[in-house]
This record gives sequence, C-alpha cells and structure tokens, in this order.
Amino acid sequence: MLRVGLTGGIGSGKSSVAARLAGLGAVVIDADRIAREVVEPGMPSLTAIRERFGPSVVSDDGILDRAGLGRIVFGDRAALRDLEAITHPAIWARTAELFAAAPDDAIVVHDMPLLVEAGMTGEYHLVLAVLTDTETRVQRLVEHRGIPEDDARQRIAAQADDDARRAAADVLLDNNGSPEDLATAVDALWQSRIVPFGEALRSGTRSRAATSAQSPPDPTWPAQAARLLARIGHALGDRVVALEHIGSTAVPDLPAKDVIDLQVGVRHLTEADGAAFVADLASAGFVRVPGVDHDNAKDGGTWPKRLHGSVDPGRVAHVHVRAVGSPGWDWAIDVRDWLRADPEARDAYAAAKAALAARHTDSGDYADAKEAWFGVADDRLRTWRAARQS
Repeated sequence: MLRVGLTGGIGSGKSSVAARLAGLGAVVIDADRIAREVVEPGMPSLTAIRERFGPSVVSDDGILDRAGLGRIVFGDRAALRDLEAITHPAIWARTAELFAAAPDDAIVVHDMPLLVEAGMTGEYHLVLAVLTDTETRVQRLVEHRGIPEDDARQRIAAQADDDARRAAADVLLDNNGSPEDLATAVDALWQSRIVPFGEALRSGTRSRAATSAQSPPDPTWPAQAARLLARIGHALGDRVVALEHIGSTAVPDLPAKDVIDLQVGVRHLTEADGAAFVADLASAGFVRVPGVDHDNAKDGGTWPKRLHGSVDPGRVAHVHVRAVGSPGWDWAIDVRDWLRADPEARDAYAAAKAALAARHTDSGDYADAKEAWFGVADDRLRTWRAARQS
C-alpha cells in the first residue's frame, strides 16, 4: 500500500486535488470527514463533549453546535486540549480502520489539513502540498463559503505557513491558476510518479541514477533528506540510534549527482540483518540492496555496512546502515564535515568529480573512480580531524 499525505491551507483547493485523485483511482481518507463522523448524534465523543462543555453545545435534536463549541475553545488552550483529548483518539482509531480496510495494492491518500502542524511527514511515502496565494485563498473563502474576510484571514494565519509546507512536502501543487490547470498537474503527477511509485513499492524495485552527471547545488537537498530520514525513523523506531544526511548533497555549494545519501546508525550491524528490520524499511520504501556489505577502507581493509535504496521514481536515495562509532560511520561524517568546513577541499573535490563524471558516464564506474581521490585526500582529512579534536 502506498501512503500519500495530502495537505494545504484552508481555501487552497486541497479538496479539489483529493477529488481528482479519487477519480483516478486512489482511496481517499478525509480527516475532516472523520472529525465530523466521530461527533455525530449517538457517538461517544459527542456525549463526552456535552459532559465537558455543557448541554448548550448540543441542540435539542442531538447535533453538535460547532460554532458555539468553537467560541468556547477559541483562545482557551486548556479547553482546546480537553476537546482534543476527547476527539483525537476516536479520529485516529477510525483513521486506522480505514487504512486497514484498503486493499494491499491500493494508493491511499490521507487528506490531512494539519499534517504539517502535527509533524506527520514521516508517516507517508509521499507528501503533497497544495499552495495558493493568500489573497486568492481569502477571496475563495469569502465568495464560495461565505466566511467574513477578517475570519478568513484569522483562519489562514492560525495554520502553518507555506514555507513550512514546502519543507514538509515532496511535491508542491500550484493552485493559483484555473481548475483545469490543477487537474492537468494532478493527472501528470499520478501517471509519472504516484502510480510508478506504488508499482515499485510492491515489486521492491529501487530507483537508480541514470548517469553520473553532476547537478548544480540544490538548496532543497537538506529538506529532502530530512523527510526521508523522518520516514526511516518512523519505520524503525528505537532500533535507530542516529540518522544523518551525508555525501555531497549534504555539503552546501557542492555540485553533486542528484542522489541523496543517508546514514542510519544502529548499535550492532547484526540488527540490520533482522527480518523485521529489512521488511520495515522495505515497507517504508527503502529496499535492501543484495551483495553490498562493505565499503573499501582507506587503509586497504573493509568497513562493514548494509545498503538500502529508495523505490520512489522521483527521488533516488541511498541508505547506508552502519554501526554508530564504527570506522565507516565516523569517516562518512568526518568527510561531510571537512568539506563543509574547508572551501578549498570542497572546490577540489568538485573539480575532481566533474572530471571523473566526464570520463565515466556509468554511475557505478564513476563511484569506483572517486575512491582514488579520497585515497589521496585522506591525509588532509586526518590532519583536519586531528586539528578539530585538539
């Protein structure tokens, strides 16, 4: 099952995206609809709300007075916490039921307005955010929903801003154009990434870099890495000791292959060979790469590790699993930190990579060729490390 998180601020057009995805074949779980369901007449949550906030919030025919309840909890954090303590367990229980009821091969879209605010990025394989200019959103809320302009602006201001959504989302859908423009963008995303992602997840087919071509530095690489690490952390829980973004994409201003390298730290490497560990990472979208069990050490030996790869066709990523404090773990972090701290070393590495990429178009050959540069540079790295530790 491919889990897709869909978010966007009030008035952004998120519901239109959800409806389009449903029409294309996705199973849509609507968080707002569930929130309404759990407080319908006769539901235990409604009874608890009446007991906590008084009979005035429920009409004579047993329907929740949402506006009246809103006036009570708005600006009263204690009252809001009490309300959430009543409704949230029921909402999450119903959400879990709906996820469990979806077919194993389904693409499930969780329409979740507060995904960013709730810090839920790690729970999905892919997060989509619908972005629309504030003034356009205000206009839509006033004209289409009849919300007074001041109220519309207050509601928008109370939610996460677009910068937070950009950091949390893998895909941004611009909805400042026409409904037809939005539908076209959703259809293209469905065909080019979402459906192939679901197929790759079921088959366990990892994504590969087509060439060794270098990309200009991308300032979004760290945010992309953070999202991937959140998914790994969510999948593995306390089996993970540390999570790190490593490699060239972790070094500002360094050109790199558009491949995110991640380092997952475990207490003992044997833990990474457990069936549950491998299966849980695969379920999160990171499959084990067979036959890769070490790196070549700079002294001629080897450093044990395990390697997983992302199955997302839109984001190639390598996940290096190593024991925390092992030579391979320390070296990966030291190289990253050295290149971050030493512009001269960073520029020399960039030049070497450009030359090697021109000679080795195959990504495997290119990776092997880079080993020679690090062998020569290892003395400089050792000097830098010693100076930092003194």
